[in-house]
Amino acid sequence: MSIQLQKIQELIKNRETARMGGGEKRIEAQHAKGKQTARERIEALVDPGSFEETDMFLIHRCTNFGTDKNHPFGDGIVTGSATIGGRLVFLFAQDFTVSGGSLSVTMAEKICKIMDMAMRVGAPIIGLNDSGGARIQEGIASMAGFGEIFERNILASGVVPQISAIMGPCAGGSVYSPALTDFVLMVKNTSYMFLTGPKVVKEVLGEVVDQENLGGANVHATKSGVAHFAAENEEEAIQMIRTLLSYLPQNNMEEAPRVECTDPIDRMEDELNEIIPESANQAYDMYEVISKIVDNSEMFEVHAGWAKNIIVGFARMNGQSVGVVANQPKVMAGCLDSNASRKAARFVRFCDAFNIPLVTLVDVPGFLPGTGQEYNGVIDHGAKLLYAYGESTVPKVTVTLRKSYGGSHIVMSCKQLRGDVNYAWPSAEIAVMGSGGAVEVLYGKELKAAETPEAKAKVIAEKKAEYEALFCNPYDAAHKGYIDDVIEPRNTRFRVIRALEKLRNKRVENPAKKHDNLPL
Repeated sequence: MSIQLQKIQELIKNRETARMGGGEKRIEAQHAKGKQTARERIEALVDPGSFEETDMFLIHRCTNFGTDKNHPFGDGIVTGSATIGGRLVFLFAQDFTVSGGSLSVTMAEKICKIMDMAMRVGAPIIGLNDSGGARIQEGIASMAGFGEIFERNILASGVVPQISAIMGPCAGGSVYSPALTDFVLMVKNTSYMFLTGPKVVKEVLGEVVDQENLGGANVHATKSGVAHFAAENEEEAIQMIRTLLSYLPQNNMEEAPRVECTDPIDRMEDELNEIIPESANQAYDMYEVISKIVDNSEMFEVHAGWAKNIIVGFARMNGQSVGVVANQPKVMAGCLDSNASRKAARFVRFCDAFNIPLVTLVDVPGFLPGTGQEYNGVIDHGAKLLYAYGESTVPKVTVTLRKSYGGSHIVMSCKQLRGDVNYAWPSAEIAVMGSGGAVEVLYGKELKAAETPEAKAKVIAEKKAEYEALFCNPYDAAHKGYIDDVIEPRNTRFRVIRALEKLRNKRVENPAKKHDNLPL
């Protein structure tokens, strides 16, 4: 055999060794936990045959604690580029079979190289996280590696989409990179995120909690809001990433890809004419409204399990990606609170950063009252949503279905926050407050002067009717130009699509500044 062939054989052998990660036993242990290996995850995620690996043979340079005796190829992470749905992405997958996927200087260098390349060419970054955290043997150097990654997350924010999938442990400093990205997916029962683990919690606070209840997928998808998606298994998580990417552009200079629309844009939905209940205090399901106006009744919801009083997610209208924001009357009467405001503000800002038009469906009676909300800073959180809509320059189409009262009216993409097209259904009530509260304020003296309960009830009924005739309808706002048109509910799909088409070439620029200072 020639020397050249020998070298080729050596290359092939080295590649095989690298692909085995930590070896057969550790791969089997990974499978026993219901988890795939890093390479298996990549293979399932990307288009067949499209993955090109980089730095397969990079090794760590640590000599402490006997680490100089083992130098696995790749050093616990697989990095490279591929296509998903025919579109370029850059990705990294931590390999738990090698040193528990712990972060070394070498691993950080591999991740940073991929992120730098993604920024240069303008393509999404996907991280598949499965790591025990910093590699203790490397000391502060591994922490510096985290810092390098975080800085790139920050610089890439708003430039290219960043998606993090938590496929296993993610603790300590390693949680901050996913937290800096646009979307976080977790897998139920096999992944967790926390800054300090159960042992530290018990030692410091005396609190006994397991990993799942401290930082599992359900906790972060329903209580903290850290996770945007919670998948039943890794296969579902991978499909979620593929679906999510289909709604997004490659970078902030492009638009999301349009798909062929087979759903008639002038499809009328007679059920919408009757969906608003007769009683103003009765709930209905906003999901039904959304399903009847978007293409093929399909929406990819974000943060489905958290702050359910507001709905956010991606859909298509006439094949164009849109971000949908909608109050949910079935939960807390659709009131805005701290969490709902944060959830919607984050989503609005993402859509604005990546040129995705916003469709807002409004039925909001106000902000949730009480000391709990005030102590939690609902003023600042509500201001986040107001700020997000006000600074956004993408096309904004707003439809008010029923209630839109007071400050919550302003916050939900009103005309004064540069809403482009603002429609209302005939059932819309656009006012400072509902008629009951308004009568108490406006006619307090008359109510006090009423000598009997019957007389008081008569005054209330008369004054409520008077107030409702004046303000609890869309026409007062339409008379003043705050509503562009009052539309028939069954025509909503067509009117919104036509508005979006009209706004397709919209160009608006905000004042020049170093950066904004939104109320964090």
